[in-house]
Amino acid sequence: MIALIQRVAEARVRIAGETAGEIGRGVLALIGVERGDGEREAARLAERVLGYRIFPDAEGRMNRSLADTGGGLLLVPQFTLAADTRSGTRPGFSTAAAPEEGRRLFDFLVDLCRDKHAAIATGRFGADMQVSLVNDGPVTFWLQASPGKPS
Repeated sequence: MIALIQRVAEARVRIAGETAGEIGRGVLALIGVERGDGEREAARLAERVLGYRIFPDAEGRMNRSLADTGGGLLLVPQFTLAADTRSGTRPGFSTAAAPEEGRRLFDFLVDLCRDKHAAIATGRFGADMQVSLVNDGPVTFWLQASPGKPS
């Protein structure tokens, strides 16, 4: 599984003109699910997203996590993160999980995060979404929990 995380001052996802989820200061996490991913990868990714130290401490160093700050977490499914872009000028999606499995693992990840963190908002799997954000820093990281690979 993949998470492209951004430290944000605020973020929002809209679907059909309606706000589906929004947060103030926190993390926007775009989530991609790859073939072969399972609950183990989702659990590892949840740990990393909640525990990754990207917020400043009193000295201004990135030493505090989302769990430490209590900020919001906006989880947005984005299957294009799992695209194969190694050749050509058009992405291939053979490396992405099948839609049913992608939805199941995204929902599992959301449930894991809700069990451990209070301020969770989400987009909707399979929907046409418009995501807006104010990237704080900017601070952006690619996190990955892949089957059979250390993360």
